[in-house]
Amino acid sequence: MLEGRTDAGSLRSGDAGREVKLYGWVQSRRDHGGVIFVDLRDRSGLAQVVFNPDMGEAGFADAEKLRSEYVIAVTGRARLRPAGSENPKMATGEVEIVAAALTVFSRAKTPPFYIEDGADADESIRLKYRYLDLRRPEMQSAFRLRHRVTQIMRRYLDEAGFWEIETPILGKSTPEGARDYLVPSRVNAGAFYALPQSPQLFKQLLMVSGMEKYYQIARCFRDEDLRADRQPEFTQLDLEMSFVDAEDVMGAAEGLIRLILSDVTGREPAPLPRLTYREAMERFGTDKPDTRFGMELVDIADIARGCGFKVFADMAARGGLVKGIRAKGFAGAPRRELDELTDFVARYGAKGLAYRVITPEERKSPILKFFTEDEIRAVVSRLEGEAGDVLFFCADKPSVVYQALGQLRLEIARRRDLILPGRLECLWVTEFPLLEYDEEEKRFVAIHHPFTAPLDEDIPLLETDPAAARSKAYDLVLNGMELGGGSIRIHSGETQARLFELLGFTPERARENFGFLLEAFAYGVPPHGGVAFGLDRLIMILAGRGSIRDVIAFPKTQSASCLMTQAPDAVTAAQLRELHIRV
Repeated sequence: MLEGRTDAGSLRSGDAGREVKLYGWVQSRRDHGGVIFVDLRDRSGLAQVVFNPDMGEAGFADAEKLRSEYVIAVTGRARLRPAGSENPKMATGEVEIVAAALTVFSRAKTPPFYIEDGADADESIRLKYRYLDLRRPEMQSAFRLRHRVTQIMRRYLDEAGFWEIETPILGKSTPEGARDYLVPSRVNAGAFYALPQSPQLFKQLLMVSGMEKYYQIARCFRDEDLRADRQPEFTQLDLEMSFVDAEDVMGAAEGLIRLILSDVTGREPAPLPRLTYREAMERFGTDKPDTRFGMELVDIADIARGCGFKVFADMAARGGLVKGIRAKGFAGAPRRELDELTDFVARYGAKGLAYRVITPEERKSPILKFFTEDEIRAVVSRLEGEAGDVLFFCADKPSVVYQALGQLRLEIARRRDLILPGRLECLWVTEFPLLEYDEEEKRFVAIHHPFTAPLDEDIPLLETDPAAARSKAYDLVLNGMELGGGSIRIHSGETQARLFELLGFTPERARENFGFLLEAFAYGVPPHGGVAFGLDRLIMILAGRGSIRDVIAFPKTQSASCLMTQAPDAVTAAQLRELHIRV
């Protein structure tokens, strides 16, 4: 059937005179008094088809009955449209097809929403009729991009000597940070498989197996609260390498990302900037900074330490943070908006938001009376403030200041449209803390996972000050979103045992959770490391979409349900009995 087929969206003026076969859906039908015009749509685009009575009585009668979303085939000859009737809004707008034969494969009910870009249907309707939503050109464009990116990944990694290897979907439940999806075993009563949150342990075992360079475009599952950039099942590019250090892994990953960005933008990207975790937090208040605009956090604790504003002075004296950001040209904001921003930072634990509006009068601030003229000039100079700006300040413990001001700069950027559409800013964040102390559980927890190696020079800190130890971990950030991350893994048995001890694992519990991996490591393990990128999130950013649901063919809602198939759903009592489960 497809022999000799022409893609509707490929037709141009140079095709005039060609006989073509088109297959697709009826986008629209117009009856112009004895002549019928149909816009035929396939995944490549639209083409206008003209049906005249002289094509034959039966064929023309069928054309008169065509309606939107009928599936048809048309054979005809391409011609230039009459002068003045060209459609510059269509890529194929210079030509049309004069139909000679028509086949109607299937008829269609009236769709619940228009099959066109910018559909204003509620997302719940679009997800219920996802197969219709996916017909829309902007959706098909996103999946064409997704296909292109995955092909780039495969070609690049193949040329770099990586092998594509699949790892199990049904595995063992291990503590990895999020809840596992569990699958009961019929043949092992009372036992459960876990769906993989990532292929982490298996890819490390592949390094023990001597595979040296592995990758996989892997399906992963996490039972966690959902949001616009998170789904219960997602896809990531996963890779691992042996006999490498962090520079090797980051170099391989960066080469791939720069190749993808070059393909999408048509421009050769520069080498990716790098920030340490500490630099990222101090300058942007987050470990995934959006560097597409400025408004960086500036430390003024040394100035505040001796000022008359007790909140600032006391916090600086106790070793807390006093930082500010400069909102350029924000002085015209009404008092109501400044109050809204004070309420906004309160969500992140800030007890208040001090500000100073720089105007010719120099006196618009509730806190100015507590500062000397010299202190005011020093603060304005430190933040490079100018007339028309607003300077915002927060004083508190580091976690609150970073959260509050980091989110405030993003909120102001959104309100003032500071981010140019289509701009892509990618960077590495390195030297993450290895551990953080959990006050509730009274123990350390791993920032990444328990197999992440500490920096060589920080290994002694595991005995004296574990919280100060940095890791050989690295994250890739794109437009303020964590695109992926990885680390060099621990290959020393002594270091791994010490880390398990700090994490509160007894030797028995470590064996229970990770026995198969620890047993494998006893037979010789190479130095190794890897990285994983969220494919859905990458495509979402590259396609300029606001939700990863727009780049996943059949996504779940925020309640982890599928409106189209009604999953999850109840199962029969007989099925439960087979699985030894009672609900």
